[in-house]
Amino acid sequence: MTPLGYSPSAATPRGAWDAPVAAGPVDATVTVPGSKSLTNRELVLAAIADGPGTLHAPLHSDDSARMIDSLRALGVRIDEVDTDSPFGPDLLVTPPSSFAGGGTVDCGQAGTVMRFVAPLAGFARGDVHVTAHESALHRPMGAMIRALRDVGVDIDDGGHWSLPFSVRGHGHVRGGEVDIDASQSSQFVSGLLLAAPRFDVGLRLRHVGSRLPSVPHIDMTVEALAHRAVHVERPAPGEWIVPAGPVRAKDVAIEPDLSNASPFLAAAMVTGGSVTVTGWPLHSTQPGALLVDILTEMGARVSRRGGALTVAAGDDGILGVELDLSAAGELAPTLFGLAAFADGPTTLHGIGHIRGHETDRIAALVGNLRSLGGEAHELDDGIRIVPRALRGGEWKAHHDHRLATTGALIGLRVPGVQIDDIGTTAKTLPQFAALWHEMLGTDAAV
Repeated sequence: MTPLGYSPSAATPRGAWDAPVAAGPVDATVTVPGSKSLTNRELVLAAIADGPGTLHAPLHSDDSARMIDSLRALGVRIDEVDTDSPFGPDLLVTPPSSFAGGGTVDCGQAGTVMRFVAPLAGFARGDVHVTAHESALHRPMGAMIRALRDVGVDIDDGGHWSLPFSVRGHGHVRGGEVDIDASQSSQFVSGLLLAAPRFDVGLRLRHVGSRLPSVPHIDMTVEALAHRAVHVERPAPGEWIVPAGPVRAKDVAIEPDLSNASPFLAAAMVTGGSVTVTGWPLHSTQPGALLVDILTEMGARVSRRGGALTVAAGDDGILGVELDLSAAGELAPTLFGLAAFADGPTTLHGIGHIRGHETDRIAALVGNLRSLGGEAHELDDGIRIVPRALRGGEWKAHHDHRLATTGALIGLRVPGVQIDDIGTTAKTLPQFAALWHEMLGTDAAV
């Protein structure tokens, strides 16, 4: 098996894409680029650190480009450093002496940018306009705006509690005690925690809503802060205390994106083959790390060797299961695609919050599968999938990278699936189509 890499010329094009059908069981080794979640967290921490630092093997994608451009708009210097990585250069980040006002932060479709950069805009000396792509203006921001006002950030949102809005930066943010309902997005918590060391008096944050989704992403934030000598106390579930103080500058190596690896690993199960992903970390706070247990429960044979993770189809095929994905909602689209070929019904629950992602993922997944002759049902907090024979047809990406990759996964077994815009995968994995074709040994021409 030859490891699959990427050259910069292999980026996924925009437009309709005929999902390739697997000629037989896949047998491939795949290398995926860095984690989007870690890249954008480390960019923010590097921007407020006490000196320059380098991010090694960061993700280069639409979301990370938006973060880089947003930080540059605030006066952060970010330089590319050439390496021999097939996925792009390292990044040298030099914090400014003071954050600049007078610019615009365009978040594109990146939730991490809108939730992580808005607190930093409060440190600017002047106004900062924060906006996003029209397809992302619906994404929840009201709880974040309220919390930012509670810590002293001056925001003019025109009374809409959503993007776009303007931050009137005063060069500092007071901080203090804040209650927040983060049941719509754990990014509200992470965005506040990341900026909190620079608040005048630090932060005591309490989640006061219903179930908190994607807790591993909050653990990731806390761990990233700890690596930079910021100790976050957790006196009770849903409560965090961050002291005011310096953020240590350091060089950081970014892990591969384990959630972006999920459709490749799932391809092994759908085709009855085997896929190995290189560089799988021994320990990770990424929600994708839960794939080891989840895919095993769904019938895969999972093994680790030499820093790589291998998933092979099990003897009994794909098993219908009941899964609580409250800690890993971003895996729901891939697992939905697997469930379409299971030996019985599957229920995915704990994912009501993914209705507020790039699109209403629950409605979009159900609608797409039904359009191919499948059966799926929306639940208040999830989806129920009942396997049925499927036919080809259009699979709508809805401006959502994970919807597009799910269509590709289903297309491995169903001839004639056409994804209306495979280019949406550039949000977190610009090389998706090239890597997918390489995995299958097929022509990447689109």
